[in-house]
Amino acid sequence: TSKSKVTEYVRLRIMAHRKENKGQYENCSVLRSNTMKFMPNFFHKASLEKIFFCFPDPHFKKKNHPRRIVSERLLSEYAYFLKPGIGKLYCITDVEDLHNWHLKHCGANPMFRALSEEEMDNDPCVKAMYCETEEGKKVERA
Repeated sequence: TSKSKVTEYVRLRIMAHRKENKGQYENCSVLRSNTMKFMPNFFHKASLEKIFFCFPDPHFKKKNHPRRIVSERLLSEYAYFLKPGIGKLYCITDVEDLHNWHLKHCGANPMFRALSEEEMDNDPCVKAMYCETEEGKKVERA
């Protein structure tokens, strides 16, 4: 599937970075899994600095909205895993309705806040999400 190809691409990029930069990128990995079910099996409390959701399934039908990767319940789990004060949740989508859903749910959770324009402009991860993925390049052009 295309998701397997993306996972393999990211795995190979990590390996290439490790080879080019000895001793670096050792705390970086990619995992394809069902976050809703298995995230607590992989991570400890306050163990992650960053979580990325890149172009998740929008689950357009209202009956499938509970399956979206950003929800009230899941945001509480993500907050549990993120390091207090420095942890960041990154979301990018090319679906405006889903973008608004993310803003609404993240904004309603007291554990999350939106980055300022200046913070986003200075964050290399934000730039990478727009400039280093094919989907991101499409969003940037739109």
